[in-house]
Amino acid sequence: MICNEKMYALGSKRSVIRELFEYGKMRKAAVGEENVFDFSLGNPSVPPPPEVKETLTRLLLTPNETALHGYTSAQGDKSVRETIAKNYEKAFGFSFDPDLLYMTCGAAASLTISLNAIVKDESDEIVTFAPFFPEYRVFTEKAGATLVPVAPAEGLDIDLDALKKALTNHTRAVIINSPNNPSGVVYSQEKLEAVAKILSDASDTFGRPIYLISDEPYRALVFDKKPSCLPLLYKNTIVCYSYSKALSLPGERIGYIAISPLADEAQETYLAVCGAGRALGYVCAPSLFQYLVKECDEMTADIGVYRANRDRLYGALTEMGFECAYPSGAFYLFMKSPTGDASELSEAAKKMDILVVPSDSFGCAGYVRIAYCVSPEMIERSLPAFKKLAGVFFKK
Repeated sequence: MICNEKMYALGSKRSVIRELFEYGKMRKAAVGEENVFDFSLGNPSVPPPPEVKETLTRLLLTPNETALHGYTSAQGDKSVRETIAKNYEKAFGFSFDPDLLYMTCGAAASLTISLNAIVKDESDEIVTFAPFFPEYRVFTEKAGATLVPVAPAEGLDIDLDALKKALTNHTRAVIINSPNNPSGVVYSQEKLEAVAKILSDASDTFGRPIYLISDEPYRALVFDKKPSCLPLLYKNTIVCYSYSKALSLPGERIGYIAISPLADEAQETYLAVCGAGRALGYVCAPSLFQYLVKECDEMTADIGVYRANRDRLYGALTEMGFECAYPSGAFYLFMKSPTGDASELSEAAKKMDILVVPSDSFGCAGYVRIAYCVSPEMIERSLPAFKKLAGVFFKK
């Protein structure tokens, strides 16, 4: 083979999520869209705030089209970065330095750039908490490191003892994702403070800082708690953010990386981020959407729809006998397989045209992920099929 075999392997086989999504399109064409209950993809169903369309329209009618569609600075427009930093301080009471903020093509680019910036050699390890977004493994291995998952405690919470055991002198960073994809779990402030203490102690023990990479695409989608500010808890924090879910703009690919100004060698780390962005070809995130988020940074799509979907689906499924982790954020429900076999549950659901993602690739066997970012009408239409599925596993 004349091409890169690792890249061929990634390209020739879709993720389980994408496979189900493509299968769903085929089934909809065959039996009708209204008869397929596709919970596979985390694609927001709530439209962006009205101000997004208004701002886009106004920007596109700006006389200076050359500036609107031209290059910004490699790390992003300075005024955009200043606005984001100002708004973050207003929301969380923590001051980011605009000159330590790097605009990106969404959270995936933020993570990829950050990992390539901090991984130094093939012995490096990146620790994360299961369940986790499957692409963490892809991003980590491409950066030249090894992903080390930490199994969850009861309720899919963080197991602090397991975290301590996972940290070694090879640990370069810990990735944390709250609200969590795929479980919807939001880690408590007390648990995050404990994580920060463990990382601080481990950094002292190993004689070098361990980064905390906070992957925050769902930060604005918290229903029952307040989102935590990780840079206030741990100085060596790198925030990776995306507007995909907050503004319902997943296809526009816009986000940022923010290095805590309190971090050890913060400037050097930021310059490594700039270098990684350059090497990966990620310089100058889409200009139009940089200018959009400058004006819409503090806005959020109507998450009340997701909350109502969560309440309806969680209540119905648990009443049917299914066990689910309680999701305080994001738009995912993690449902336990009654037999402990995720694929068995997913395949049984598939026969009823319910598309849910088996959990093995999330590093946590025995569950399926249900992305309830769908219309409330589809939730209602799906309930009889879920009731039929429950009958397969909970026979009286």
